Amino acid sequence: MKLHKESKGTLIVAILFIAFVGTISIYYLHLWSLVILIPLLVMLGLIFWFFRVPTRAILDHTENVIAPVDGKVVMIKEVFEDEVLKANCIQVSIFMSPLNVHICRYPVSGEVNYKKYHPGKYLVAWHEKSSTENERTTVAVQSLTNHQVVFRQIAGYVARRIVFYCNVQDEAKAGHEFGFIKFGSRMDVFLPLDTEILCKIGDKTKGGLDVIARMRD
Repeated sequence: MKLHKESKGTLIVAILFIAFVGTISIYYLHLWSLVILIPLLVMLGLIFWFFRVPTRAILDHTENVIAPVDGKVVMIKEVFEDEVLKANCIQVSIFMSPLNVHICRYPVSGEVNYKKYHPGKYLVAWHEKSSTENERTTVAVQSLTNHQVVFRQIAGYVARRIVFYCNVQDEAKAGHEFGFIKFGSRMDVFLPLDTEILCKIGDKTKGGLDVIARMRD
């Protein structure tokens, strides 16, 4: 199983901690040490699972808006986006549990023309105000259909580290990685009002594969 590059620090800390606790517990508790070691090894297995990088065949897309993450669609509504678009648009929000793949992918193809990191709170990721009050990043892409599409990585109650690798003027390719969020969070995508929405609340998404909307040139 291939692991994401963001796993390195977390795995080193986890393995050192388990090795230390395991050595102490075996020395003092002997067979009873299994009561401590088994849950710790299960936790280590979950960390490996969290940082997995699945193999996915990413296609080329022009009009399609691709699910940027694995997760569950929790919101589809008209909102006013006041950071980049300064206009009403459709917000599609996808919540990621700690068991989902947490690679963040471009929802559309085009050119990155805005990026910004915002420090903030750590409200639960499904809280409506988390989109504007939590630690988050904002990225905008001028799509191949000549639309401005904005999307945000939002840190949740557990997630305390957001990583995004893109820069202004980078080529964005729908379905390809631009960042990562650790341990449960949310992605918001802001689309033009005339976008054809192809998902519904409650849908489970596969990042890079599922088409959640379609924009016309």
